[in-house]
Amino acid sequence: MSENLPPEADDPGRRDFLKFAAAGVLGAAYAGLVGYPVYRYLASPVEKAAAEGEVKEVVLDDALKTPKNAALMFKFGQKPSMLIHHEDDTWTALSAVCTHLGCTVGYEPDKKIIFCPCHGGTYDPNSGANLGGPPPKPLVEYKVQVSEGKIVVRRG
Repeated sequence: MSENLPPEADDPGRRDFLKFAAAGVLGAAYAGLVGYPVYRYLASPVEKAAAEGEVKEVVLDDALKTPKNAALMFKFGQKPSMLIHHEDDTWTALSAVCTHLGCTVGYEPDKKIIFCPCHGGTYDPNSGANLGGPPPKPLVEYKVQVSEGKIVVRRG
């Protein structure tokens, strides 16, 4: 019977279906390629906040070996942090994330300041208060407890 019909009467239905199906598959793949990174970007602050909220304390077993007027870098959850052993044998634990643009800060024992190398911000190593430069807020301070050969750092 198909001999009586013109050739284009039989093929367009299949061709249109294949074109439509191919366009749908390509469209779905494109949406996934564009949509997934956008989803991860928007969801990551929520996931990070949840992960940070789960960590309440960090135990630093070898921290007591830190010499006076020196700092020990460690992770509190996913964030870099520092434990400073002062010359008067007191301890301070602070976030090591600059409040200006999120760079990692470091302790400079010769000047007795915390310094951000990105834009020159400075912080007080005893309290985390911002002393100069562009940082708008102080560093996050944690509670420090020295006990039985270890140091426990907790959220404040």
